[in-house]
Amino acid sequence: MDDSLDQSLLEIQKHESDQSYLKDDDADESHCIYLMNLILSGTARLNVLLPSATILGFTIFAPLLTNDGNCTPLNRWLMGSFLVISAASCLFFTFTDSFRTATGRLYYGIATFRGIWTFNGSRKRPCVPSDYRLRWMDLFHASLSLFAFLTFAALHSDVVGCYYPGLPKKVTNVVPLVVGFVVSVLFVLFPSRRRGIGYPFLLQRDAFFTRR
Repeated sequence: MDDSLDQSLLEIQKHESDQSYLKDDDADESHCIYLMNLILSGTARLNVLLPSATILGFTIFAPLLTNDGNCTPLNRWLMGSFLVISAASCLFFTFTDSFRTATGRLYYGIATFRGIWTFNGSRKRPCVPSDYRLRWMDLFHASLSLFAFLTFAALHSDVVGCYYPGLPKKVTNVVPLVVGFVVSVLFVLFPSRRRGIGYPFLLQRDAFFTRR
């Protein structure tokens, strides 16, 4: 009788230990899935966080403004002015944001220290205006975006041929790749929750990137 009771207790303990192992495995698996989704979500937003549109526009107009790297004083002046305008637009898009009213209408604006300022001058305001104030993290993202753009623009082949043709080829080939990689990693590790111009609103249901 005692032997059968001991055997039953051993089987129960073994079953409970198996269940605990399964729970631990499930917890580890869910944690890994969460981290993977977080990394993939951050990577999917790189096209929004990085100054992709500004770089594309610069790539299109740089050969025209520099005469394919064979610059005259006028070309240098035009290229310098276009570089300043592009850098300003890069910063501008970083600070843009959006919100929806109770009716579902979408409003765009720019983040300020007092809240969001809408482009159409409307008196509409988000439900929680404090969530849209300009923060130090926004300045960090803006500096990263500007640094990435200026690195690409300064080392563009036509710009190099126009302003400093003696720069080694290895610098123009390697530095933009290194800077782009570092900036991309920082954007993934410290993502922005701004939903500005160009934001893919199909991704707005992502729980990690919602406002807190």
